[in-house]
Amino acid sequence: MDRLLRKMRNKIIRKIDALRFIKYKDHLAYEAAVKNHMSNLPILAQSDQDILRKLQHEGVVITSLGELGITSTPDILKAAKNLISKFSVSISVHKNDSVIHASSQQIMEYPEIFFWGLEERLLNIAENYIGLPVAYNGVYLRQDIANNVEQGSRLWHIDREDRKILKIIIYLNDVNEYTGPFQYLNQDFTSEIIKALKYTSGYIPDLKMREFVSPKNYKSCTGPLGTIIFAATGSIFHRGRLPLLSDRLALFFDYSSRRQKNRYYIANSLPNEDLFILCQNLPEHKKQCIIYQ
Repeated sequence: MDRLLRKMRNKIIRKIDALRFIKYKDHLAYEAAVKNHMSNLPILAQSDQDILRKLQHEGVVITSLGELGITSTPDILKAAKNLISKFSVSISVHKNDSVIHASSQQIMEYPEIFFWGLEERLLNIAENYIGLPVAYNGVYLRQDIANNVEQGSRLWHIDREDRKILKIIIYLNDVNEYTGPFQYLNQDFTSEIIKALKYTSGYIPDLKMREFVSPKNYKSCTGPLGTIIFAATGSIFHRGRLPLLSDRLALFFDYSSRRQKNRYYIANSLPNEDLFILCQNLPEHKKQCIIYQ
């Protein structure tokens, strides 16, 4: 019953949000909120300013755990390795599945993975990019299966939960062109295709995308284990390329503003009861990144 009521509520909210007057009023409120928060944005070190500028211009920045130099990195790699050994053998895969995720219970066994996404530098980069108090929507450990199933995030799309979204991806194995790299189109191509398709949301098959842009303009994010991708997934067309030779393993950390554009899409990777447990010993400003509704 609760699920049915939520679906009905979300349907009503979507209809309200689509009204021209409501959209205009919300846009003005958003612009005012960004302007008011500008003086409160955290100061970034020069290296993180470089990441921010590349994000704003290109939509994607590729670096590595080594270059980023966050002190908790050894902990997260060890935890991820242990978790992978458990969840890969504990989940049965249907022939039509394209991806499997570590469960919330499994993530809770290794909270250091979740906490890595709350590192001060990452929150500061996210807040400067988003321009508003940042919401940390959690982490997903996913194994993209090497098969011919082309569905979901393997199709071209733009994330529409908010006006600006940042995802930080860590490759947990070596990724090349044949093992499912994150692919994207830069912001110029993305803008052109949005206009050509009158795109609002949803998935676009690759055959359709090729009508508007040559595959030579697809940009693949490849690299060894420990490669990090900062991706502005609310501003660029992107997909996970079909893995052909072997599975891809990766962590996805998800950030948005606390005033998400689509009010019917408010979710964290973990249930509320787990979030409250994880928040117990956190400083207040980090708690507010998680529990903000």
